[in-house]
Amino acid sequence: MDVRITATEANQRFPEMLRRVQSGESFTVTSRGRPVAQFGPVKAQAKPQTTEEFIGYLKSLPKRDPMPWTRQDLYD
Repeated sequence: MDVRITATEANQRFPEMLRRVQSGESFTVTSRGRPVAQFGPVKAQAKPQTTEEFIGYLKSLPKRDPMPWTRQDLYD
């Protein structure tokens, strides 16, 4: 069941919302009467069962460009 809740209420009642989401409810957060966010349970993802499936999953991930970094970048 999707419950509409204002951003102010969501901010004030977040712990309660989190408990309700854990039991299956979902929320649409509104700001000035317009929907701005949805908050609900995370859908379970299938985990790779074999090494081959895991390698296939890794290959399906987008490639990342490891930008050059300096020691200073680590501590900023």
